[in-house]
Amino acid sequence: MPVDATQPYDDQNIFARILRGELPCTKVYEDEWAFAFNDINPQAPVHILVVPRGPYVSWDDFTEKAGDAEISGFIRAVGKIARDQGLVAPGYRLIANTGFHSHQEIPHFHVHICAGKQMGRMIPE
Repeated sequence: MPVDATQPYDDQNIFARILRGELPCTKVYEDEWAFAFNDINPQAPVHILVVPRGPYVSWDDFTEKAGDAEISGFIRAVGKIARDQGLVAPGYRLIANTGFHSHQEIPHFHVHICAGKQMGRMIPE
């Protein structure tokens, strides 16, 4: 069910529980700003989810409430993960869904790194 991104942060969402170590995942990367793991329902051969450690519902919530160091640290982590996974030369797609129209499913801001195949057009004609 898509998320209403205007609702307050729910600290029982699946990503919050993964960050607290309550649920297992296949970790790809972590630092003080970000935590990344493989998607359990991958939509591409490489499908990594990158979540900030703070309690943010969406991109706009994150950029409004997070500090400059947290924002830059998170964005740098996404780039480092792409480089470390060898995705730069063949290419990759970043996706950040926000709210109902985008079909955001988890009410914790996250970025999908998708790669490993030709993705096709971003929005079909």
